[in-house]
Amino acid sequence: MKTANEIREFHNIINGNLISSSSGTRIESIDPSTGKVWATFPCSTSQDAESAVEAARAAFEEWSSRPAMERAAFLRQIGDLIIQHGEELAELETRDNGWVIKETSYGLIPSLASLWYDAAGATAVGSKGETVQLGPTSVGYTLREPLGVVVGVLPWNSPLFTFSIKAAYALAAGNTVIIKPSEMASIASLRYGELINKILPPGILNVVSGNGVEVGDTLVSHPGVNKISLTGSGGTARAIAQSIARKPKPMILELGGKSPNIVFADADLDKAAQGVTIYGIFSGNAGQLCVGGSRILIQRSIFDEMIIKMKEVIAQQIQLGDPMNPKSSMGPIANSSQYDKVCSYIELGKKEGGEVIIGGRHGGAALLPDDPQLADGYWVEPTLIKVNSNSLRICQEEIFGPVATVIPFDTEEEAIAIANDSAFGLGAGVWTSNLDRAHRMIRQLESGNVWVNLFRRVGPELPFGGQKDSGFGTDSILEYTREKTCYIEIG
Repeated sequence: MKTANEIREFHNIINGNLISSSSGTRIESIDPSTGKVWATFPCSTSQDAESAVEAARAAFEEWSSRPAMERAAFLRQIGDLIIQHGEELAELETRDNGWVIKETSYGLIPSLASLWYDAAGATAVGSKGETVQLGPTSVGYTLREPLGVVVGVLPWNSPLFTFSIKAAYALAAGNTVIIKPSEMASIASLRYGELINKILPPGILNVVSGNGVEVGDTLVSHPGVNKISLTGSGGTARAIAQSIARKPKPMILELGGKSPNIVFADADLDKAAQGVTIYGIFSGNAGQLCVGGSRILIQRSIFDEMIIKMKEVIAQQIQLGDPMNPKSSMGPIANSSQYDKVCSYIELGKKEGGEVIIGGRHGGAALLPDDPQLADGYWVEPTLIKVNSNSLRICQEEIFGPVATVIPFDTEEEAIAIANDSAFGLGAGVWTSNLDRAHRMIRQLESGNVWVNLFRRVGPELPFGGQKDSGFGTDSILEYTREKTCYIEIG
């Protein structure tokens, strides 16, 4: 049993084996609630990435040739394993990035298992084609085939969820997979991969940690890799695109967002106040959400009333504190560089003329003085900044933290104009009791996902993707297949 102060070591999973970096170098993982090292993981090399590709390619023929129902049986076992190890995985995710334990335990773990069960049920879909009678003696049909080796590149804010949506559906389609976790949060992914490899045959799922410049570039540009699925920043997406320019390959890109959350005067204001604060931006992992509702638009006639209600919700329901404490509802920023970025945007908002109406403070010593162990953690208070123009940088640029701008509007047309005035198009929320307005807003909002009278609900039942700079493609089983067209003359 590990003691509280013992630094744990984690390893790559290549061809079913626990492997250290070929260089012997390791990266320290920092607990964002304390600012202290709690674990280490491999700083892998290009050689390690090459080994993972070799293992995945060698395993592809055997895995892809298995009947769909046989692959499904493996995936269902993985879903069962997640439930069995749920407590451990939830704790690792929380220590890795500060996402509070009550959400990783009671929300994340069941959703991970559901994803694997859903992927198991979709295995047959990934191999279904269509038949067309072309003439009296001619038949045409399509086949769905797995692509080969898929590389999943993960973000640091939600590694286990993105690991699952990429690996589960790619494996269901008959592909083999290599996961590259963020160097800012690799621990939970490495352990997750270790557990999954207790079920899968060697080489089918590999996990390689390390810096994106060396490991990531080797993986995405490798001629033996057939598709890339990235959840991350626009900068990472551009780097990948440049890396594969000489040998293009298909990509799924789920990138950033600057989602509007729009409250009309006819909405249920109590419900909306919870929706735009707790569920929209502040709960769980401190606003570090690609789809977070970081632009709150409120109709002017109810603006002051909504602000009062939002303040009450935040004061009563946001408990900042140790993410391992089940009573905490908001944790720290996941790493020091992101902490500095978020703090700088709060100061920028003030310089741009924004008015901090809630929060604004940061630093463990200031926010959690009664817990000296958290004094050096990366803590930022839930912050709302009132602005009068959507053109400010804090309205246009992704902050990725517990900071939202609050913007008044008068008409439906103005709300649409403000909401669409963004380079991003990942999510949008609409709060209204007018069904006609709801449908008009859905049609006019430039967003891959629109929620009406709720926010941030996702699951395997529906696709999740973006528009504009928020990316394209979805992590679904058909995205991990290629279609082949066949013609037969039988006369």
